[in-house]
Amino acid sequence: MIPTIIGIAILLLIVIVLVMSYNSFVRLLMTVEEAFSNMDIELKKRFDLIPNLVETVKGYMGHEQETLTRLVNLRSVDYTKMTDQEKIENSSEIARVIPKIMAVAENYPDLKASTNFLKLSDQLTQIEEDIANARKYYNGAVKQYNIKIRTVPSNLVAVLFRFEKKPLYELEDDNERQNVKVEF
Repeated sequence: MIPTIIGIAILLLIVIVLVMSYNSFVRLLMTVEEAFSNMDIELKKRFDLIPNLVETVKGYMGHEQETLTRLVNLRSVDYTKMTDQEKIENSSEIARVIPKIMAVAENYPDLKASTNFLKLSDQLTQIEEDIANARKYYNGAVKQYNIKIRTVPSNLVAVLFRFEKKPLYELEDDNERQNVKVEF
């Protein structure tokens, strides 16, 4: 009788630990998805700002068509059909091209004085700050989730229920590590 009660208690304890661990994974996964959604909103704002920036700059920058063409090509993708990973990769590419446009704009005094350009560059600076903050939140949520996947005993639950590691949103090169700086 006592061994049966002990066996039932141990089995009940294992079930409780599994359920608690599973629920913990679900909470962390929801936090990661929320964090990505917040970051995605900011990435979409920047994505939507690009055509206005290109149109404003195009009239002034006749010689820098390659940079503008690169930005237009990055923007030509249907954002709604991209996977999360594709959005991150596209955003990284855009983040590498935008500073080039801003740097080239320094050579065009008329462009720098344009009210439209000033307004767009202010919006872009604010969006870049918002993306950086959203990226921090996303990476923090992913870090907690990934730690749980790799630690014992929750790693057993992760394998059992197929919870997979999520990618961090990392900066790939030194150019992207610097803020978009707009000075006039």
